[in-house]
Amino acid sequence: MREAGTDFRIVGDPMEPWRTAMPSDMHLKSEGFASTLFEPSQRFTLGAYCAEQRIPYADIGLPVEVGTFVKYGQEFQKRYVPEVENRVVTSLTRSNGRFQVGLQDGGTISARRVIVASGILPYAWIPEQFAGLPASICTHSSAHHDFSCFQGRNVVVVGAGASAMDVAASLHNAGAAATVIARRPKVGFQTPLGSRSLVDRVRAPMTPVGPGWKSVLCTKAPLLFHLMPSDFRVDVVRRYLGPAPAWFIRQTVEANVPIISGTTVAAINVQDGRAVLTLSPGAAETRSVIADHIIAATGYKVDIQRLNFLDAKLQSAMRCDDGAPRLSRHFESSVSGLYFIGTAAANSFGPMLRFACGAGFAARRLSRHLAATGERSSSWNTPRMQTRTVAADG
Repeated sequence: MREAGTDFRIVGDPMEPWRTAMPSDMHLKSEGFASTLFEPSQRFTLGAYCAEQRIPYADIGLPVEVGTFVKYGQEFQKRYVPEVENRVVTSLTRSNGRFQVGLQDGGTISARRVIVASGILPYAWIPEQFAGLPASICTHSSAHHDFSCFQGRNVVVVGAGASAMDVAASLHNAGAAATVIARRPKVGFQTPLGSRSLVDRVRAPMTPVGPGWKSVLCTKAPLLFHLMPSDFRVDVVRRYLGPAPAWFIRQTVEANVPIISGTTVAAINVQDGRAVLTLSPGAAETRSVIADHIIAATGYKVDIQRLNFLDAKLQSAMRCDDGAPRLSRHFESSVSGLYFIGTAAANSFGPMLRFACGAGFAARRLSRHLAATGERSSSWNTPRMQTRTVAADG
């Protein structure tokens, strides 16, 4: 937006989910070349940062430590977006054609256009049978960064994806006794990419979201994806790149963590401060598990109803597809002047928007649109005017 000459303010806590909601000893599942943040010159890549700091780096095959990624993101912010206001948004309302952004410190910002870049944390999802349990018994995986508090305790991890295996490995490293319960019949770990032959590269070209021609379409044709029927788009996003823990975590998990697969939790009872989980048929000879704590590594589901800063009137006025805002070709919701980027935009533009690599497309397209439509009608054919844009992050 700065390069395009658009006046803006940006509010949020840079890299906050990576600092507080990911295991401190984890590595990124995405390869190094796919973990670069976007800025117009495209020179400050993750590889360039690692070279500056003399940190080992490879485009493919060398997992990126989460701490390295956090420091890269923080340096990126200092260099390219130094005006970030580290403040928390608590409310977003609209009256007389203007949005009012309420802040935790009591301040307010008035704007005609707002971009919501709230990330994934508001959408943390816990299955119904776990949702009523107290936090002392059950928490979502995003509630944990340091697992030392579980040392010497029995912890059940529910899930079969990357988050579940990362948490299980971190629990083991912290001295906890972890057990994984997975609905899938088998945990499908990634296969290391390694060196790829010419035939492999033709059959399955490499992209930032993985190899394959479907991935090529996802990364090269988000506007074509936008033209597809909503049911098709929702189904693709739901199914694309299902649970697949990273290859480099496999040995730690399989050697140290029991995995009870092909089953679900039928019931949970709390007895003397511990959880007794009754498993459904399919759990071989194991029918119940006793745990001091349950961690639901059950992922995230976009639902604007979970954005508790968003005014109820705005929520009810917004058209949605499976909980996610239905967006125009310029990321604008059906509420004129209100835009969504990141994971919330995936149902409109495809799975690429769930990853860092989707930021380039979103940033270029949205910033050009904002600069070009100062006093024009929005793409939902509702008159509006631009005086300032607020990007609310987190």
